[in-house]
Amino acid sequence: MNVHPLRSCTRSLFTNINRRFYTTESPFSSPTIRSLLLANNKHNNETDESVTVHGWVRSVRKQKQISFANINDGSCVKGLQAILNPEQAEKLNTGTCVELKGTLVNSPGKEQGKELQVNSINVLGECDGTFPMQKKRHSFEYLRTINHLRARGNAGGALLRVRHAARQGLQDYFAKNEFTQIDTPILTSHDCEGGGEVFKIQSGNNPSSKTQEEFFNKSTYLTVSGQLHAEMFASALSRVYTFGPVFRAEESLTSRHLAEFWMLEAEIAFIQLNNLLDITENSIKHTIRHVLDTCPEEMEFFNQFVGKKDHDKNPLLLKRLQKTVDQGFVRMTYRDAIQILQEADKNKKLFQFPTTYGSSLQSEHERYLTSEECQDQPVFVTDYPSDQKPFYMRENDQEATVACFDLLVPGIGELVGGSMREEREKVLENKMKLAGMDIEEYDWYLELRKYGSSPHGGYGIGFERLMLMLTGFENVREVVPVPRWVGHCKY
Repeated sequence: MNVHPLRSCTRSLFTNINRRFYTTESPFSSPTIRSLLLANNKHNNETDESVTVHGWVRSVRKQKQISFANINDGSCVKGLQAILNPEQAEKLNTGTCVELKGTLVNSPGKEQGKELQVNSINVLGECDGTFPMQKKRHSFEYLRTINHLRARGNAGGALLRVRHAARQGLQDYFAKNEFTQIDTPILTSHDCEGGGEVFKIQSGNNPSSKTQEEFFNKSTYLTVSGQLHAEMFASALSRVYTFGPVFRAEESLTSRHLAEFWMLEAEIAFIQLNNLLDITENSIKHTIRHVLDTCPEEMEFFNQFVGKKDHDKNPLLLKRLQKTVDQGFVRMTYRDAIQILQEADKNKKLFQFPTTYGSSLQSEHERYLTSEECQDQPVFVTDYPSDQKPFYMRENDQEATVACFDLLVPGIGELVGGSMREEREKVLENKMKLAGMDIEEYDWYLELRKYGSSPHGGYGIGFERLMLMLTGFENVREVVPVPRWVGHCKY
């Protein structure tokens, strides 16, 4: 068959243009230090290899005939030792950004398997002696004052990589169990928890503009929870979760509170309370396993330098996490918990706060239940009195309690809160009236019960508290990239 000359010319021109703009080569100028070292370890590579490395100088030791620099690109904890001559090292200071070309060779040192014999160096960004992260141990409080540089340290970088892995672990669990991720709104017209500790949206400084209330025709707030919105979609898709920032205007300066933090919230139809506990436990365990598998170097760092140690100075973090994964979580009712606390307090007077039925569990009570009574294991406490919990939790048929739970974790306290949701329209409406709520504002929430209501429940994981559990940090301000708390909103 004859091809028209013009068509052939057009095809040839398109092919040439396509070749010019498309390439099968990696778009990255060099592999990460982590992948370089992993590849060499995996293949047990004994031959020298020419490589290009980019990163920042963590430390430099200059001697008369030879110099050593630790280079880190943020992909791992230890980085890569570079061997340079004095002339190459002359412009290097801690913090300098560099491109190094050289040969990856076996290292005679015990701390690393490979090191880089540098052939050429290109300083991409100079750094003088005022760089605040010199080679010494800095307190976490000090590092928080230079948050824009905090990730360049071992702890800051390792934290962000573990945070990323924990997010992946949670999402992997829900993907494998056929959940749909939903993006719930950050702006909302209701307060899910009913605590009133919300940020109200205000207009800008332009006096001629409409106020924000006029813009939405009602008061609008930053969300404290995506739960009620997630329930919308669980009533159609059966299994959903949302993962995003939430905000609370709580004027607390404790190590457990932030004004902006992240929540993983799941809602599931066609389950009962025991199923909900199983799902919660499995999602936590899956996430811990994922982090331990994908971040062994980071977790060993936290185990050695951040987490608590026993009386003989042996690290406890990895041991505790492995125990959490291997053993089942303890389960008890609120009534059982109160009885245990009362028995413990009978002779020794251990607690400052009351342990009578109907009183709230305080930090000291949570600490005793997890660390003493249950020997360092997470504990589900279920079936709290109705007057302690929000309107949406399902009323049990007896004892004026609701089908709910708090998951208490050693050293942290409450990590997860959840419940069966009240699926009976009339019961829910009565509870809302007793709570003094605006029924018209929540008519859509009641209609979810009116039109094909289903038994359903859900839970929320405080992601920063999960990070405390994984890393051994004791202050939530250390485990969020850019923390916000009352009186502090820098950057």
